[in-house]
Amino acid sequence: MKKVLLDTSFILAGVENKIQFIDELLFLGMKIIIPKQVIEEIKKVSNSNKKQKIKQVANSALKIIEKEKSKFQNIELEGRGYTDKVIIKFLKKNKSTGIATLDKELKAKIQNFKVIIRNKKNLEIL
Repeated sequence: MKKVLLDTSFILAGVENKIQFIDELLFLGMKIIIPKQVIEEIKKVSNSNKKQKIKQVANSALKIIEKEKSKFQNIELEGRGYTDKVIIKFLKKNKSTGIATLDKELKAKIQNFKVIIRNKKNLEIL
């Protein structure tokens, strides 16, 4: 079973576009990993001074994560600092684990397989 790590951009875009991304990834035979650092980032967005729509998406994402927590593995990534940095470090050690992201910089730095959202409605594995 392939493993895929979800980052903040992927989760927020999935929620915003009303994609059932957790169920779709499970259907594709993937084991889902959501790092605690990503959940913390989403919490920061929900409590930030950002636009109301973005805060609502973040709050919805947190509710979905809580409701679906039995369907994914929640891990704490090693290292401190910027979340993308610890994600990159983890994925370099775990070459068979993919990344679900919309972050162009993150995609460019990682050689592992990637899951993206295409046309705001479909998941695609690269």
